[in-house]
Parts: sequence; structure tokens; C-alpha cells
Amino acid sequence: MALRMKDLNEEVLDAWLRLTTAISNAKLVSDMPYNEALICNLLYNSQKQQPDIPLTATDLCKTTQILKSQMNRTLQSMEDKGLIERERSTQDKRQVFLRLNTDSPAFRTQHAKSLKLIDSLIEKTGEDKAEKIAQLFAEIATLAQETIQ
Repeated sequence: MALRMKDLNEEVLDAWLRLTTAISNAKLVSDMPYNEALICNLLYNSQKQQPDIPLTATDLCKTTQILKSQMNRTLQSMEDKGLIERERSTQDKRQVFLRLNTDSPAFRTQHAKSLKLIDSLIEKTGEDKAEKIAQLFAEIATLAQETIQ
């Protein structure tokens, strides 16, 4: 039993490394820095799921584990490029809400490119298998976050 667990952990590690290498080599987010693409995705999903609850830089730092100083530099760069807009809270002037500018050509181009790649993978695996993969990825991500923290 212990031997099988050792073999299985090696298989999972190997698959994980091959996947992350393939994604990195495919340059999934080649049109913008990875952190900017990550933040765009978080803001995009948040705005879709909870449009009345905007995120702050603090929320993004907690989710991404990016240091506040690096987050502030990244957000400034994104604002300069027109990717995000900042809005100061009317109730608490210390809070600044972030909104993704979904009309930004940079966002639209990168988002379309990412979706095209994922669509290609779904086509190759089939929708049923892709749904199972999405569920497994979500579960693994949750478990990894819980285990690492």
C-alpha cells in the first residue's frame, strides 16, 4: 500500500509539472504579465458572480498571495494601460474598489486567446470529460489552498 502511494504521488507530481510546463510554454498569457492576467481573471469572475461587491487590493492580495507593494505596482500598471478602474468608497475613504475594464482591447484580446486555447482542449477531450476535469481542478485547487495555508 505504501509503495503504491509513493508511486501515485510521483505520478501526480509528474502530471502536474508537465501540465504547468505545457501551459507556460504555450504562453497562455503572453500578451500581458502573468500577475496582470491573474488579476484580470479574478476581477472578471467577481464582477460576473457578484457585480455589487467590488474587490479591493487587499482582497486580491489575500487571494493571490502577492505582496501589497507588488500588488500596488501591478495595479498602477494595469490602470495606466486602461485595464482597471479605481473607485474610492463613499462610506470609507480608505477603501478603493477595483473594476475590470472589460472593454479594454488588451483584456479582450488576451481573454479571447485564452478561451480559444481552452476551447481547443475541450474539443479534444470532449465536453463530458472536460466538465469532470474542471470539477477535479476546482477540487484540487481548494485542497491545495487548504493544505498550504
